[in-house]
Amino acid sequence: MALTGDCSVVSRILKCVNFAATKHKDQRRKDPEKTPYVNHSIGVAYILTEEANVTDVDVIEAALLHDTVEDTETTFTEIENEFGAVVRKLVEEVTDDKTKPKQERKRLQIVHASTTSPGAKLIKLADKLYNLRDLERSVPEGWTIQRVEEYFQWAQKVVQGLRGTNIYIEQTLDDIFKRRGLL
Repeated sequence: MALTGDCSVVSRILKCVNFAATKHKDQRRKDPEKTPYVNHSIGVAYILTEEANVTDVDVIEAALLHDTVEDTETTFTEIENEFGAVVRKLVEEVTDDKTKPKQERKRLQIVHASTTSPGAKLIKLADKLYNLRDLERSVPEGWTIQRVEEYFQWAQKVVQGLRGTNIYIEQTLDDIFKRRGLL
């Protein structure tokens, strides 16, 4: 389903934007500007649509919703009731289990990267690209330079398992990794 000229598609996407904005309304990024958190979700969807030419509406919706279950009181059932089973499945694939310790969640992202669906891989790639661009722009409050470097190294390992999904995003990520001396 293409985005161009289809009002029902625009309505679906705006419903997701509104849902994500409502769910993340009190959250802020850790950048010095304390950017509204929902900007991240919108930015991930924007990378997919405008930079990577993704037109799969389910993937775009899931990108907009990718952190709602992980970072708010939203449930997978709520996602499915509002946006359907396909979007729920994609959100499930990219959601960390917050009951696990942080290091375990990070390890599992590396392990599971290669086994996720193509749609989930697209979301993960765009998410990593957005976060790495953000880290290049500014260091989050409370982060040391070492923590930033460790994030870049970890992200590179996650991206390794996502390769073969979208050449544009992968090349853009590789440019970032090269600037950091990781490639």
